[in-house]
Amino acid sequence: MKRQPLLLFAFPFLILAILAGERMATFLLGTYPASPTAWWIWLELRPLSAMLWQQVDVWLGSSMAVDAAILAAASIVCWVACHTKRSAFSFLANHVALIFAGLMIAVGSHSETASTIAAFTSPRGLPYSLAVDFTLKNSLVLLLGTVACAYCHIAFLAEARDRSVRAIRILALQRDL
Repeated sequence: MKRQPLLLFAFPFLILAILAGERMATFLLGTYPASPTAWWIWLELRPLSAMLWQQVDVWLGSSMAVDAAILAAASIVCWVACHTKRSAFSFLANHVALIFAGLMIAVGSHSETASTIAAFTSPRGLPYSLAVDFTLKNSLVLLLGTVACAYCHIAFLAEARDRSVRAIRILALQRDL
């Protein structure tokens, strides 16, 4: 099975498109604050990327140019990683995107644990629980990430199998000579 670089780049691109779409919607809200469409887009994309951009704005200042530069650099790195000859880089890009998507969803739903429902006891003895918000949108993002991860694993293992078959053939040819 020959790996398809565009399929390997699809999920990291989806995550970057969500982040870029939220920044664009924020920019449009600043330009056209009375637009219901801009508000709708912003409200749909904001939960997936709110905490990331808040931290970026705190660390690097509130500049849309810096945000655009970060997104452009991440896009270029993912594109190059998915088009290299070695599959390990695309493997890494897909897994980083999946982990990042999971973190965006967990932080966006104000969860502090990796489980879906976690029960805690406060220092005063009052029990409470935290739940991760598995909405349809969040579930679709995680499902697409899992499918991209599975494709990446299949492509990586197929390349490893092809390399081992080639190595066995070379050893057989050397033996016969």
